[in-house]
Amino acid sequence: MAGHTQNEITIAAPLDLVWDITNDVANWTQLFSEYASVEILSQEGNKTSFRLTMHPDENGTVWSWVSERETDRDALTVKARRVETGPFAYMNIRWQYEKVPAGTRMVWTQDFEMKPEAPVDDDWMTDNINRNSKVQMALIRDRIEKAAADQGSAAALTD
Repeated sequence: MAGHTQNEITIAAPLDLVWDITNDVANWTQLFSEYASVEILSQEGNKTSFRLTMHPDENGTVWSWVSERETDRDALTVKARRVETGPFAYMNIRWQYEKVPAGTRMVWTQDFEMKPEAPVDDDWMTDNINRNSKVQMALIRDRIEKAAADQGSAAALTD
């Protein structure tokens, strides 16, 4: 059995601002609360390879892995996958963006499977991802809406 999650949030900010901030991987430590560091390994065109390192978990374990992201600005999508999968057999993430009357709708879809020897199963990880995605999306929304207000971009929503 594989895991699948889909979470979304609407951000009261112009699509261009949401796109630019959420796809600035080098600055994800300023956007997400869970990442201690981001190291860009390579960039070719729309594809970025990078290492993410999390803050220590409740047991003091520091998780780190390499991922790839490929942006498609015309389709308003990003496809990402873990290159170093760790406890996952695979982990694929799709980000979708849509301009809506209230701003920008952002959707994260994650498809994955845990390795048989992983310390948790697909159901546990599905619940964990759903819980954490809501926290991170709300934080991202708040940070981008603040940036939009600071730039006076909120008025651009009606354009």
